[in-house]
Amino acid sequence: MAGKGTPATSLLVRRKVPFTTHPYQVDPAAPSYGLAAAAALGVEPGRVFKTLVATVDGRLAVGVVPVSGSLDLKALAAAVGGKRGAMAEPAAAERATGYVTGGISPLGQRTRLPIVLDATAPDWSTVFVSGGRRGLQIEITPGDLVDLTGATLAPLTAL
Repeated sequence: MAGKGTPATSLLVRRKVPFTTHPYQVDPAAPSYGLAAAAALGVEPGRVFKTLVATVDGRLAVGVVPVSGSLDLKALAAAVGGKRGAMAEPAAAERATGYVTGGISPLGQRTRLPIVLDATAPDWSTVFVSGGRRGLQIEITPGDLVDLTGATLAPLTAL
């Protein structure tokens, strides 16, 4: 699969948005894909964002938070106008996004889900998000990420 595009990279190319891909070797024994990606790339964990699919009042929504923290489900629910949030079943997340868990990108998802990006993203000139498969990160500006996904910004990280 190395060298092949993903829906995320295809979207970026099609929309002519500048980005950089960062492939890395996946450690299947790593307890956290995100922290392992940050370490493999030599990047500050607060700058690498994980994409998490949750259910909010029975509907899917996406939270994008730094790998150094965890998703505050109440904050995500509030950000999308709901009351209760829970992590989605992996199979439901994979069906809706078209990606496998551990490689879900906020870009190029099969189904357009509400996306909320943690408010810390604009603190960085560029951020890293999954490129659509394990072992591939995309470096992109937070502004382009918001524009392409229609994301809203909100504090989502529980440390």
